[in-house]
Amino acid sequence: MDTTDYDVIIVGGGPAGLTAGLYTCRSRLKSLLIEKMVVGGQVVTTETVENYPAFKDGIKGPELIQEMEEQAKRFGLEILTGDVEGVSVAEDNLRRIKLSDRELSCRALIIASGSKPNEMGVEGESELRGRGVSYCATCDGPFFQGLDIAVIGGGNSAVEEGIFLTKYAKKVYIVHRRDRLRADKILQERAFNNEKIEFVWNTALNKIEGNPTVNAIEVRNVKTNTISKLEVGGVFMYVGIKPNTEFLKGIVALDKRGFVITDDEMKTSIPGIFAAGDVRVKPLRQIATAVGDGATAAFTAEKYIEDIKP
Repeated sequence: MDTTDYDVIIVGGGPAGLTAGLYTCRSRLKSLLIEKMVVGGQVVTTETVENYPAFKDGIKGPELIQEMEEQAKRFGLEILTGDVEGVSVAEDNLRRIKLSDRELSCRALIIASGSKPNEMGVEGESELRGRGVSYCATCDGPFFQGLDIAVIGGGNSAVEEGIFLTKYAKKVYIVHRRDRLRADKILQERAFNNEKIEFVWNTALNKIEGNPTVNAIEVRNVKTNTISKLEVGGVFMYVGIKPNTEFLKGIVALDKRGFVITDDEMKTSIPGIFAAGDVRVKPLRQIATAVGDGATAAFTAEKYIEDIKP
C-alpha cells in the first residue's frame, strides 16, 4: 500500500520554489510547497524589479510574486506555512521532512529555501536592530523620512536600495570599503547622478551608536586607519548573504559557506533531493536564474520519480 504523502515537496516559496511547483503540478505530480514565512522570499521586499523579462517598465516585487503564486495554485500546488526542522532519507526510499508539528513524506524533495542577509557582527548591530539598524529598505524606508542614513556595501543591493532610500532620506551615505562599486553600471550611473547620495570610499564600519535609536556610526578609512563618525539616523546593511540550509547539515553536500552543491540538473549528493535558486552554489543569483533553476529541478525530479515509482 502506498502511504506517500506527496510526490514532490518543495521547501521555500521564492521564485525558484514557485516555478518548481508550477512545473511539477503541470506534470500531474501531487506537490506541496512549504514556506516558513511569507511566500516570495526576498522578492517581496524589492520595490521594483527591472531586469525580469516581459515587464518593460518593471514590476513591483510583491505583484510579481502574487502572479507567480496564483499561477502555481491554479495548477494545483498546495502551500503550507511551516518551519522545516530536518530532512532524512528513509529505508523505503522516501524523503521525510520534519516540521514542528508533523512529519511528511515524498518521493522527491526540492530545496529552494533561499538565503538571508549577512550580519556584520559589529558593536551595536544586534542591540539596535529594529531601532535604526535594518536589512530591508523597502520594508523600513518610510520610517527614516527626512533623516540622514548610511548604507553599508557596494554591490547591486546596496546601490539599488540606496537609490530607493532617497525617496525618504535627506541624505544617503553609501559606505564602501573599496574605491569603486561592484554594482551593475546602470545602477552606478543612477547613484552618481543622484544629488542625495554621497559616497564614502575605502571605509569600513567599526560600530553603530545610539540610545535608544541609532544616532551615529563610527567608520575607519582602510588606507589611513583614520577613525571618524557620521551622524545618521539609520543604517542599512548589504554585505552579502548566507543560505538557509541549517536543516540540511549532514544530509547533502554543502560548500564551505553552506550553499548546496548541485550539478547542472539541480541534483544534490543524495538521489531524489534537488536544489534550486539562491540556496545552491552558483555564479549569479537573480529572479531569472531562480526561475530557470526551479524549472530544471522540477523536470529532473519528474524523471527521477518515473524511474522509482511503482
